[in-house]
Formats: sequence, C-alpha cells, structure tokens
Amino acid sequence: MNSTNNQPDRPGDQSAQGSDDRARRIIAEVATAGRIPGISVAVAGPDGILYSGAQGYADLATRRLSTVQDQYLWFSMTKIATATAAMRLHADGVLDVEAPIGTYLPGYRPHAKHGHPTTRQLLTHTAGLANPLPIRWVRAENQPEDPALLERIVAKHGTPTRAVGTRAAYSNIGYLLAARVIEAVTGQPVQDCVRDTVLTPLAMNGTDYAYRAGLPRSVGYVRIPRVVVPALRWMLPPGIVGPRVDGHTSLRPFVVSGAGYGGLLGTVTDAAKLAAAHAAGPSYAGLGLTSADTEQMRTITSTGKPFDHGIGWFRKPIDAQRTPAFVEHYGTGAGFWNAMRIYPDTGIAMVAMTNTTTAWNFDGLFTELYTCFY
Repeated sequence: MNSTNNQPDRPGDQSAQGSDDRARRIIAEVATAGRIPGISVAVAGPDGILYSGAQGYADLATRRLSTVQDQYLWFSMTKIATATAAMRLHADGVLDVEAPIGTYLPGYRPHAKHGHPTTRQLLTHTAGLANPLPIRWVRAENQPEDPALLERIVAKHGTPTRAVGTRAAYSNIGYLLAARVIEAVTGQPVQDCVRDTVLTPLAMNGTDYAYRAGLPRSVGYVRIPRVVVPALRWMLPPGIVGPRVDGHTSLRPFVVSGAGYGGLLGTVTDAAKLAAAHAAGPSYAGLGLTSADTEQMRTITSTGKPFDHGIGWFRKPIDAQRTPAFVEHYGTGAGFWNAMRIYPDTGIAMVAMTNTTTAWNFDGLFTELYTCFY
C-alpha cells in the first residue's frame, strides 16, 4: 500500500522520522484489517500539522492512490464547524444561545408539553428532537438542490417529541434548526457564515460545501454483495450508485442537502486544523473564540445514549474515565466513514477519513497514533 506524508519539518529529525514510520505502519495495519479501500490521516498539535499521510486507493477503478489532498464528504463532522460558527456569533453578541429559538424564528412551533428549545440545546442534542434517517437527504453532484426539502423536513420533525433540556439524544434536526437560526441572525446563508467565521480564518482552503475544482476526490464505496445492489439503488436518489469494483459498489459524486448538519466536504488536513483549534485553543488565531469558549464547547455537560454531549463534541459514556481524556465526532454515511478526536490536555488532534461505508477500528488507530506524537 502507498503512504504519503506532508508535514512540516519538526525538531529532532531522527526521532520525528521514527514516529512517522511507526504511524505509517499503524495506519496500514488498521486499513488492512478494516478492508478500507483508502484512508487519509492527519495529526495536529498547537504549532500545526505534525503528520499527514494516506494509504490505499482513492479510486479502485483507476488504481489512483489516496493522498492527503483528496476531498471526502465530511457528513456529520460538519457539526463541529456549524457549532463553532454559532458560538462565534454568541461571543460577538449577535446570537444568544440561551434564548428560545422562536426569538429568531418567529414561525417556529414549540411543543406545549415538551417545551421550547434554545440554540444551546440544539447544539448539545438536548432539544428533545427526533432523528429520522437522512439517507435521501443527498443528491447527485450535478443535480440542483430542492429548496423545499429542508422546509418539509423541519416542518415534519422540528417540534420536540420529548422533554426539552433533559437527556441528550443525537439529532440531525437540531443542526438543521441551528443553521436556520444562524441564517436568521446574520441575514446570510449558513454556508457563508461558516466560511467567514471558520473556513477562512483557519485557512481551510480545500474544504467547502461543493467539490473544489482542481483537487482530487476520493470515490465512496459500499461493500455489499452484488445481489443487494438493486436495493441500494432504490434507497439512494437517482444517479448516485455506480459500477462494481473489486467487490465494492462505487458511488458517483454526490453532495448533502442540509449544510448545517452535514454539508461540508474537503481534505483531512483541513479537518485537522479545525480539530486542533478546539484542542489547542488560542494558539490558533482567527476563530475569535477564547480558550474559555473552546473549553466550554468540548466540556461534556449532557448525558445520553449512545453519546454524552458538549457543544458539537461528544464522547461515549464508556470512555469517560479513559486517560488521556478526549472528545470526538464522527462523520459517516454512504461511501465514507470518518472520525476526528481531540486530546485537550495536550493539544493533540487527529482526523481519519476513509472511503468505506463500514465501521472500522478508528479507536485503535487514534490510541496508537497518540503514542507516536506525544
């Protein structure tokens, strides 16, 4: 399998080379065990990217090797960017995350019994909202977005179905509503707000809400038996399911409808910049958030199942006592399975992006990589 790394020079060249070599071996072992077609990984610290590398194939049909420049669908890792933008608006006094969202969305329908959520509760998944399967909230790259889709989704699922402010339960609907609040207070699309407050300040030049021309793309794959492919074609919108390659069903380029909950796509190093800004705090200039702000976001305050939640970040309850302490977020869907993790006590951030739909041992990867770089 291939391996690339594009990190800056680090002190102690010999020691750094040993860490890089070990990282490549760890990544290769995890990719092989998980039968992952291609994987891109980045590790960052307070001073920037410590390591970036790739293994396997971004495109099985052409045998194009994976690189750290490949664009991947972020899916729900997007929520970290959306939450960051919301907290920046809060810090600037533009948005009060403690106010009921009807303050900004006059047409919002709270529940007479369950309550009226705040933006903070949307961001911490404590707004009492349902979480319908978003499998058809995507469209082929060349298809225009249905402007009524999100309106229909929010109208159907945007009212709490259980008590607001109690136990956390993960919900994409909460982030669709948070995006609407951001748009209401800024008067601009949520995409523009995130670009202005997150992507541009962190120089995330390979990430946006559409594929960037001139940058390579990782092809998404679903590892299913051939007889199941017709069912996959029925489940996904037209034009997405592609040909079979090496026991995988490929997916043609598509994008997510619903920028606030899952619309970003881009590179692993960009994702690591965002993660590191939350792990390292004020040493990453430009976000307009203090160390207290980022600490507030990554502090787990709401218990739930399967995750306990902070603002954007989450952690499995079983991991609460592990050392070193961490919080994380995943980005999973058809064709891609990604994860980011931050270790706030040491400022280390890690991101791995893969072009498989099947869960793999990201915990083992991050745990082993941490010993390479700290």
